[in-house]
Amino acid sequence: MKCQKQGGVCRADILFRRHTTLNTYLSAMIKLLSTDFDGTLVDHFADPRVSPELFSALRELQKRGVFWAVNTGRDFPFMLDGLKEFGFPVEPDFVLTAEREVFHRNAAGQWQDFGDWNERCYRAHDELYAQAGPLIEDIQRFLETDVQARPICEGDRLVGLAADSDEEVDRICEFLERERSRVPGFHYMRNTVYVRFCHEDYSKGTALAELGRLIGIAPEHIFAAGDHYNDLPMLDGRHAQWVACPANAVEAVKQTVRTAGGYVAGRDCSSGIVEALRHFGALS
Repeated sequence: MKCQKQGGVCRADILFRRHTTLNTYLSAMIKLLSTDFDGTLVDHFADPRVSPELFSALRELQKRGVFWAVNTGRDFPFMLDGLKEFGFPVEPDFVLTAEREVFHRNAAGQWQDFGDWNERCYRAHDELYAQAGPLIEDIQRFLETDVQARPICEGDRLVGLAADSDEEVDRICEFLERERSRVPGFHYMRNTVYVRFCHEDYSKGTALAELGRLIGIAPEHIFAAGDHYNDLPMLDGRHAQWVACPANAVEAVKQTVRTAGGYVAGRDCSSGIVEALRHFGALS
């Protein structure tokens, strides 16, 4: 087939060069990945649990100087256990845990708090609970009399709950949404049938913003991906310009990603994240 000419140059060649230039530009734009773990990278119902192409993608991106942060609802020890359990051959540069904490490695390679964010976070939650006594009592009463959900405690402190079904957690969240305005700053994060109580200033989104501030990377250079309600604060476009979710994400996440101009993948979990990175030109 004869090539159409434009200014003496084959039009197909022009389009190819433009596409290559755009991909190179977009690849350079993304300097930090913030990914949820369970349901986003790890598919607990698939074999293998994590696609090998994700490992290859992470290796390639880290080799090019892109940072990778796991941004998860798991607590810190459980996060490290997960990396080992699912055979991750690459390690994250940062871990953001419990939907609010920020950790990095020190010069000796040991994980530690990054800056004073975690200290401020713990203090804010102590102050929140000091004001929330009557509300917490009403939440406990609701759990005992209206639903079958099991309380989750740290010491004597009620920090969350585990419901029996999606329908039950819907009902609990409706109750919490009505009542939480009684205590300024009181909020909650939902992930599948689990709910964690928190201060509204501390979330996956604000933890990501703090990490970006600490390492000098602005939102226009950050990619974020997640699949569930607790990921919403990092997917609305405020803290990451490049946002995505896998095909298995809940509808609220898909809608938030679309509204932010992001990408909803056609594949589940880790394969969907690789697909999204290719879509944004971060991978060839």
